[in-house]
Amino acid sequence: VQLQASGGGLVQAGGSLRLSCKASGFFFAADVMGWYRQVPEKQRELVAEIANSGRIKYSDSVKGRSTISKDNAVNTVYLQMNSLKPEDTAVYFCSLRRFSQQYWGQGTLVTVSS
Repeated sequence: VQLQASGGGLVQAGGSLRLSCKASGFFFAADVMGWYRQVPEKQRELVAEIANSGRIKYSDSVKGRSTISKDNAVNTVYLQMNSLKPEDTAVYFCSLRRFSQQYWGQGTLVTVSS
C-alpha cells in the first residue's frame, strides 16, 4: 500500500483547506482510512477516519469543523477542514489501517496563522 498526501499549506485562522490522500495497492473491505496529525514533542493523534462500511469517526477537536470523505473510484480520501484555528497547525498524515497493520503516507504541513 502506498499513500500520497497533498493539500497542506498556510492559511489564516478561520480559513479552509482540503487535504487529499490517494491510495494505491491492494485493498480489503476491512480497510479504514484516516488522517492523523502531529506536532513536535507530542504523540500523533487521530483527526478523522472512515471505514468502507461508511462508519466515520472524528476527534473532538475537529468535530463540526471537518468532513472526511472517500471517493472509491479514485481510491482517494479527503479531509475538508473549515474554521481553522492556530491549534490545528500540525503535520497531517494519511493512514490506512488494516487489521493490526497501519500504513502511513508522507506528512503534509498545515500552518494556521492567527
